[in-house]
Amino acid sequence: MGSLSIWHWLILLVIVLVVFGTKKLRNIGEDLGGAVKGFKQGMKEGESGAPAAVDEPQRVADRNTIDVEAKEKTHS
Repeated sequence: MGSLSIWHWLILLVIVLVVFGTKKLRNIGEDLGGAVKGFKQGMKEGESGAPAAVDEPQRVADRNTIDVEAKEKTHS
């Protein structure tokens, strides 16, 4: 009574397939696989010490634009 036999698992699988449908279960599986893949890729990048590439929009320089760097004031 404490353990489930193979027949219990098969009946449970059939009920889940009827309730959710194969398309929705496939989409959930793809989403879960993509999340695991992204997690593994993030762990690899973290181990290598290389910063992750950040997608920043590139700015187009205008002829009249002056590129400066702002520095914080130090109080003496």
